[in-house]
Amino acid sequence: MTKIALNRRTVVVELLKNRGDLIVCTGLGSPTYDVMAAGDHDRNYYLWAAMGSAATVGLGLAMSRPQDSVLVVTGDGEMLMGLGALATIAVQAPKNLTIAVLDNGHYGETGMQVSHAGSGVELDQVARSLKFDWSVRITEMDQVGDLRDRIHANNALNFATIQIDTAEEPRVMPSRDGVYIKNRVRAALGN
Repeated sequence: MTKIALNRRTVVVELLKNRGDLIVCTGLGSPTYDVMAAGDHDRNYYLWAAMGSAATVGLGLAMSRPQDSVLVVTGDGEMLMGLGALATIAVQAPKNLTIAVLDNGHYGETGMQVSHAGSGVELDQVARSLKFDWSVRITEMDQVGDLRDRIHANNALNFATIQIDTAEEPRVMPSRDGVYIKNRVRAALGN
């Protein structure tokens, strides 16, 4: 069976279209470059050297800001590393959190080794088994628009695995100064 794969940059641009005050937390590497390529924003929390932490940081942001929609954009490799966090997120169940996993079935930051997702682990099914309100595998661009609408509804804990291709995209780098990024997000949130 041939897997349908979307272009990661096109997906992220669509997710962030008309983003308003959306808070975005990015996983290590390519998700950060993709979100930055879609347009830098004061409410983008780019994580550096925090492999496996994007989902938990997103949980913290969602719980501390229930009035705001929070989107975590991460890769399958990082989500696999932080798999235990999904159970905690499901128990806390913030209705303003969406986790979008860009799944190319590989560990892109360490040499394109096949990940567990590339070997058949379906992360959307893991989230479904944990009782996320909504969990889906996205293989078509019109589904990305549907996901974007869910992100802004603030009425469900959402999880989406988005099947992307393995194409290497140019790196678009935000600041690597973690203190600056943290303080910029805090200021944008009024803290």
